[in-house]
Amino acid sequence: MLGDVRTLTSGLIPPSATLIAAGFPCQDLSQAGKTEGIDGRHSGLVESVFRLLRGLRQRGRRPWLILENVPFMLHLHGGRAMAYLADSLETLGYKWAYRVIDARAFGLPQRRRRVFLVASAEGDPRCVLLQDDDGAPSEAGTDGRSSHGFYWTEGNRGLGWAIDAVPPLKGGSGLGVPSPPAIWLREGGIVLPKIRDAERLQGLSPGWTKPAEHADTSSYRWKLVGNAVSVPAAKWLGRGLLQPSVAYTRGGKPFDDRGNWPPAAWNIGDGRFEAPVSAWPVRREMKPLHEFLREETVPLSERATEGFLGRLVASRLHVDPQFIRALRRHLRSFSNRKRPSKGIN
Repeated sequence: MLGDVRTLTSGLIPPSATLIAAGFPCQDLSQAGKTEGIDGRHSGLVESVFRLLRGLRQRGRRPWLILENVPFMLHLHGGRAMAYLADSLETLGYKWAYRVIDARAFGLPQRRRRVFLVASAEGDPRCVLLQDDDGAPSEAGTDGRSSHGFYWTEGNRGLGWAIDAVPPLKGGSGLGVPSPPAIWLREGGIVLPKIRDAERLQGLSPGWTKPAEHADTSSYRWKLVGNAVSVPAAKWLGRGLLQPSVAYTRGGKPFDDRGNWPPAAWNIGDGRFEAPVSAWPVRREMKPLHEFLREETVPLSERATEGFLGRLVASRLHVDPQFIRALRRHLRSFSNRKRPSKGIN
């Protein structure tokens, strides 16, 4: 362990290191956070990465770089966060490419979209990140065959609604606690997945975070899972680094970088260009969400259901009336359990 990145110096990075990978905190960049921007107390830690790169350059070293974060930073404050990253890299003499990638492309029923940025002073990052594209499938409609994931801790401004998937697992929530999203199972009510299935939703082996569990709570495990990078996405990116395509062939078009940034782009040559690729570099078979879950689920509690339903009904959100009815049925089920059964005389 090299210690805190804020105090780490370039001289401590081993000479054998040819790649720096960082996932700087997203609290200041995500819609669920305070959206303070790239200068926020958390997300501003990315400056430590650029400080290390400057120090390594003085030592004659130019490692590759991978950054990962939430797509909302492409739009936050008119794209200022993304412009800061691009400007900083170009000042260091780096070529860069980035792309929003959806974890569902790799067969995981989690609608987890993340920006992956690859930069190099020598190589062409487009050949690593932008060459593969299988295209996003059309979204299935709300019907009796699909399970639906949503954030039960929200309900005022959004739901994180996902069809046959869960919304992104995250380390915190609207209530300030690490918690899993809920799932509306058409045949099984409103439930919560167990931590072992949450690990699988990130591509981790069940029990991967068990060593981090405290004696009195598993909340830290949920935080670790929520902050993790989806394993198959990381593997796909790693293979691209080891075996990049020979040449980039997809092209691109210039875009106005003074506002919102596109889902994928690069800066090779004269200017910055939008890349014509989807968030699905591959399209692997994905099991329906209810079949993916292997552990026994637990019902969303009466208190949580009542609070979520109240916020949802009071909001201006447009939701499927069947979902409202399902929430009310789920709430009534608690009353039915409390009702004493009638004996036979």
